Amino acid sequence: MAVIKKTEIVLDHKFDPKACRHSLGGATYVLHCHHYATLYTQLADDCGMLDGKKLLAEVSGDVFGRELSRYYECHGIEDIADRIAIAEQYYAVAGLGQMKVICAGPEGGEVELLHSHVDEGWIKKWGKRDKPVNFITCGYIAGVFAAVFDRDPRTYQVGETDSIVTGADRSKFQVVAR
Repeated sequence: MAVIKKTEIVLDHKFDPKACRHSLGGATYVLHCHHYATLYTQLADDCGMLDGKKLLAEVSGDVFGRELSRYYECHGIEDIADRIAIAEQYYAVAGLGQMKVICAGPEGGEVELLHSHVDEGWIKKWGKRDKPVNFITCGYIAGVFAAVFDRDPRTYQVGETDSIVTGADRSKFQVVAR
């Protein structure tokens, strides 16, 4: 299989109007508006008995990590920069916002969100708050690092250090391998 370079990368996002289904990278994908994502984020935040925040992050990391790994394998994507570029595009196409991986290595890195649909939905629905709400994105980032460096998503601990919902211009994340 030929290795694809960044200049050739195009995510194959399709919509089947008869079935009303989206597919991304060959997998069926359900898009939710930021209001819906905000509601299940609030549900996870309220669910202390099961640690809903951790559960939402872990599920997100497992699913996105698996889908990105599958995409890289199916398309012969081996270059780290290309894998990161695809993960950034995938985040946007999935309707989650605009992400930029600032630095990345097998032991961790930094990520910024220029736009976050969960933050924007939260602010519109309830206003700003004093704690971050990007549990889905924390998991997504763990999945990205896992897929890029061929590891398990639970290898990475992701913490949101600055957040749009708390008033920052951008959300910032620190990633550390456990």
